[in-house]
Amino acid sequence: MQWFEEWFDTPYYHILYSNRDYREAENFLNLLTGFLKLEKKSSIIDLACGKGRHSIYLNKLGYKVLGLDLSEQSISYDKKFENESLEFRVHDMRNRIESEPVDAVFNLFTSFGYFETEEEDKSVFRSVSEVLKSKGYFVLDFLNAEYVKNVITPSASVEKENIIFNIKKHIEGDYILKEIDFEDQGKPYHFFERVKLTSPEKILKFADEFGFELIKRWGDYQLNDFDGKSSQRCINLFRKR
Repeated sequence: MQWFEEWFDTPYYHILYSNRDYREAENFLNLLTGFLKLEKKSSIIDLACGKGRHSIYLNKLGYKVLGLDLSEQSISYDKKFENESLEFRVHDMRNRIESEPVDAVFNLFTSFGYFETEEEDKSVFRSVSEVLKSKGYFVLDFLNAEYVKNVITPSASVEKENIIFNIKKHIEGDYILKEIDFEDQGKPYHFFERVKLTSPEKILKFADEFGFELIKRWGDYQLNDFDGKSSQRCINLFRKR
């Protein structure tokens, strides 16, 4: 089992990240869908949807949404929000997506860069390309590798639900490694996150190989222009040729 399969399927992952900013995410999706001018009832896949916050909001905006995630626990939670135009399924983003062609695929909030090999990274672009309509949009929201290297915080402690999470970060080769240690009911736990610091140039190379053209690149959730050194995010808007 790979680290993300284990860690994302534990309740502790959701406890640690329980302060996700829903308002920021909703504002971002308003700006994004407005920029794309997607008609209501357009079909969108939320790839690596987690506990469904983006899928649910996109559905409220009037879109037909399919949320996909590797975590069985998350999808089990998401299922209670399903309706005629909102569906959730367990899915590994490296594999072919069983769906009618869709208008857009969103991969949001650093849900890429987990895999060991370049071929696995490419498989994500392949699966997205295969499920998109011609001229369909692929939004890949990733961290800005150069920015992360410059602002990394080596250690921190966070208390959530009476659990103290001790977090250490460091750069290891082409990856940023986050180690997470804590105790719950007297039992020690250790998890880690390992994300490949994929450069914007490498992302663009993958996209080009699978038939995508870069339309726009933003540096934050307010859709400001991307700056290679100072932008916190690298939000890529691709269109299938």
